[in-house]
Amino acid sequence: MTVRAAARLAAFFSAWDEALQVGHAAERQRALEEADDLFLLLCFSESMGLPNPVAWHTLELYPLLLEAFHDWHRRAGMERSPLDHVRCC
Repeated sequence: MTVRAAARLAAFFSAWDEALQVGHAAERQRALEEADDLFLLLCFSESMGLPNPVAWHTLELYPLLLEAFHDWHRRAGMERSPLDHVRCC
């Protein structure tokens, strides 16, 4: 295969990939947000009064998740943090 044919084939596959992804960006974003919401629920569930079997494993992640927690409770429709000890607003 020549270099020119390889370049044309790569351009074709790139255009094909873009055509398949048209209209699916919002679906992918929604799926990512749902997975992120579930992860945050697992991390902060004991603070909300729900038993959490993985609390010990998620404890060291709290400092890293404080910024994401703000985005999560805003997406969930809560104007302020639902947790008394987490002040993000």
